[in-house]
Amino acid sequence: MKKLINAVENVVREQLEGMASAHADVLKVSYEPTFIYRADAPVANKVALISGGGSGHEPMHGGFVGKGMLDAACPGEVFTSPTPDQMYAAGSAVNSGAGVLYIVKNYTGDVLNFEAAAEMLAGEGVPVQSILIDDDAAVKDSLYTAGRRGVGATVITEKITGAAAEAGYDLLQCADLCRKVNTSSRSIGVALTSCIVPAAGKPTFDLGDGEFEFGIGIHGEPGRRRLPMASVDEITEMMASAILDDGVYTRTVREWDQARGEWVDKELVNAPLRSGDGVIAFVNSMGGTPVSELYAMYRKLSGLLDARGIRIARNLIGPYITSLEMQGASITLVKVDDEILKFWDAPVLTPGLRWGV
Repeated sequence: MKKLINAVENVVREQLEGMASAHADVLKVSYEPTFIYRADAPVANKVALISGGGSGHEPMHGGFVGKGMLDAACPGEVFTSPTPDQMYAAGSAVNSGAGVLYIVKNYTGDVLNFEAAAEMLAGEGVPVQSILIDDDAAVKDSLYTAGRRGVGATVITEKITGAAAEAGYDLLQCADLCRKVNTSSRSIGVALTSCIVPAAGKPTFDLGDGEFEFGIGIHGEPGRRRLPMASVDEITEMMASAILDDGVYTRTVREWDQARGEWVDKELVNAPLRSGDGVIAFVNSMGGTPVSELYAMYRKLSGLLDARGIRIARNLIGPYITSLEMQGASITLVKVDDEILKFWDAPVLTPGLRWGV
C-alpha cells in the first residue's frame, strides 16, 4: 500500500485538520464529536442542511459545506457510517430555529444512525426532516443496503436543495424539492480497479487487468457483472442504456413526520426519461480516473442522449463523489424543470463546488 498518510488511525483526523486550515473562510471542524460546519453557522432564519457518511468519498460531503450547499457534514472513518451523536451535535450546532433537513444516502448504517439523530432532535422540539437518496440503477439490493444505493444524485440534491434553503425555502419546501430531485435521478458506475482502504492495507476486491466491474458501488460493492475490458464508447453506451432503459421504479421509504412525531411510510416513484426531457448530466470520476477520460465519456454520452431526443441542459464533470483511488466512473442523469435549473444555477461557495460568487 502506497498512500500519503502517517498512522492509519489518524487518517481522517489529519485530513480534516488540513481541510480546516485550507478553507477557514468557509468552514470549521469540530472534533469531539466530529463534524464539519459552515464558518457562519447558524445562519439566521435558514433551514440547515446536513449530510454525511464514511470518509473516502471526498469532496463529498465535507467539501460541499458552505454557502449554497450544506450547513454541516458528518464524516465517519473510511467507508464507515458516522454515529448518531455526530449527526445530533451537527444538527444542534447549525440549527437556527428554521429546522434541520438530513440528506441520507441509502446505506444501512447511515439510515439507522440518521434516524436516531432525527428522533433526538425532534425530541427537543427541533423541526426535522430526513430524505433518503437511492438513485443507483445498478442493483435493487446490495451488501450495504435494502433497496437502491445512494450515489451521484447526492451531490445534485445537496446543491439544489442547498440553494433553495439559501433562498428562503422553509423546511417542508426543502424536503419536497430534495425528494423531487432524488426521484428524478438515476445513476450507474463502473470500476477498472479496486481501491485500498488504509485500515485494510490491500485491495477491497480482485479485478483482472483485462476486466472491469459494471454497476459497482462507491465502497467497492459488486455490481451486476464482471466483463472483459472494452472501449470508452462501449462502456459509456452500456452505462447510458442501464439508466435510459430502466423502467418505472417504485419503493416505500420512511420519513419523519414532524406534525405526528413519528416515522411514516411514503411511496415514491421514479419515471424513466423520455424524448423531450432535459437533464443535468453528471460524469464523475471514482478517484483514479483522469478528467480527460471523463470528457471522452461525456462526448459519447452526449451523442447517445441526443439520439434519444434528450437534451443536456447542464453538466458536471469531475471527481465529486469518489472511492479513494479507484479507477472508474459513474454517470448520473437528473430530469430537470425550471425550479431545479434555477437552484442549480444559483451561487455556491464550498471547497468542492463554487460558481456565481
